[in-house]
Amino acid sequence: MADRVNFENLVASYYGPLYQFAFSLTRDEADSCDLVQQTFCIWAQKGHQLRDASKVKTWLFTTLHREFLESRRRQTRFPHLELDAAAVDLPVVSPVAVSRLDTAHVLETLAQVDEIFQAPVALFYLQDCSYNEIAEILDTPIGTVKSRLSRGICQLQQLLARDIAASQPPSHL
Repeated sequence: MADRVNFENLVASYYGPLYQFAFSLTRDEADSCDLVQQTFCIWAQKGHQLRDASKVKTWLFTTLHREFLESRRRQTRFPHLELDAAAVDLPVVSPVAVSRLDTAHVLETLAQVDEIFQAPVALFYLQDCSYNEIAEILDTPIGTVKSRLSRGICQLQQLLARDIAASQPPSHL
């Protein structure tokens, strides 16, 4: 039934109200536009599944609200930081030390990462597998893949930063 809903008419009818709702949630023009666009993208992908065309409005507003909540969860988990603000948390590493890193050393260091995180990191970076492919290969939910990949990368970065710091000559103040 929903596939009979003309997409152009849908956008014309609901863009304004969806934008107003999004703006009431975000208080930001760009974020509101992104939410509305994402809502219509989801409609383009899944709208055909809606059986009752009289529920289009409810579906669109519910979808927008869910996307808003998901975006807030992402912001909480992965806050945006300007590089200048994050500089104090970054290790001091000279370009010379970084250039000395080679593939063999990175692979050796990867072997030091907790075993549960090694496979997702190796599949993602060495085999260019997508999250979905890794989930299928490891027979693991995609959320678990993302979590293990994130934690594995973090461990790998810490180990490499430690190695780089150990190889640098002491600085004199």
